[in-house]
This record gives sequence, structure tokens and C-alpha cells, in this order.
Amino acid sequence: MLEHLEKRIPKRIDEELERVSAVLIPLIKKDNEYHILFEVRSQGLKHQPGEICFPGGKKEEGETTLQTAVREMKEELLISDSNLKVYGALDYFLSPAKIRVEPFLGELIDYHGQYSLDEVDSVFTVPLQFFQENKPEIYDTDVLTSPDASFPFEAVPNGKNYPWAKGKYEVCFYRYKKHIIWGMTAKMLYSNLKYLF
Repeated sequence: MLEHLEKRIPKRIDEELERVSAVLIPLIKKDNEYHILFEVRSQGLKHQPGEICFPGGKKEEGETTLQTAVREMKEELLISDSNLKVYGALDYFLSPAKIRVEPFLGELIDYHGQYSLDEVDSVFTVPLQFFQENKPEIYDTDVLTSPDASFPFEAVPNGKNYPWAKGKYEVCFYRYKKHIIWGMTAKMLYSNLKYLF
């Protein structure tokens, strides 16, 4: 009766509620060594203006996350398929707020620093060796459950004094010259560095 479970691949509960995005971590060769290219987000953007990130964005209906990462990179850096070599998928990031970001590693070929003014304020590169030699600063933040006023406290033991589980969330920071690379961008990079060397 339950044989259908033998071949079933489990999925994460509430997976369909995740907001899925994809980014491409772009390598670029400069002076015979690899660098990583970063974007500074345009001040005109609604979400996270002025922050440092990788090229990428929200997954659209019918796309794979790889297609999302490539599409967004082409739009943001004004490149064509011939300017990009994709190496593959890296470990993905899931935030406590159900934001999932799937990163891919690629290399920019014959790229000359251009970008879309609608989305990008500027671009800069950091030698890959910098990340090999410098670990990020890591700071803990608390993740708490905070029910709203409509929560049926009378239905759970101890009511408003219910001992909700607490968690920690690590936030990473890299400081390179005048740039602060932090948050999910820094965490995805730090967690995937082993695949870049």
C-alpha cells in the first residue's frame, strides 16, 4: 500500500514558501591571477541599495536557477554568452527568513568593466588570494520566535510564557580596502571557497 514511498525524494517542509534567487560568482583573470568581481547595487533600487553583491536576482517562472543566474548576469554586466564560461553549481544559502539563494561559479571572458546603470552603481574586483589568506569576521545574531497578537496562546502549554526555541545566525564580514562585503554575499563566498581553489 505504501510502496510509492520507496522511490520518493523528500523535500523540505514549506519549501514552496521560499523566495528563490540565483547568483553567479564571477571569476576574472587580471595580471595572471584570478579575482572575484563584485557589484555595488544602484542607489535607485528598492531593495538593498548601495550594498555589495554578486550578479543575480529572483528566479522567474519556468526558469532553472542556472538560467536565472546567467540571465541576470548578462543583464547587469551587459555581456553575451560568449563572455561567460559557467563551471557549475555551488552550495546554496537559506536564510531564517526563507530566502534561498543558489550560487554558480563562472568566469568572465573579454569583459571590460561595463554594467547596467539601472541596476549597478559600480563594479570592483578582489584578488582570490585575499579570501584564501583572510577569514571573515563572524558575528552572531539571535533568531527568535515572536508570535503576533492573534496567536492562540490559550491553546499551548504555558500560554504567553511558552519556551520557544531560540537559534543563532552567523553574519560574515570581509573588509577589503574601502569595501565591506557582508551578509549572504560574504557567507556564500566563505562557505564555497573550498571549491574555488
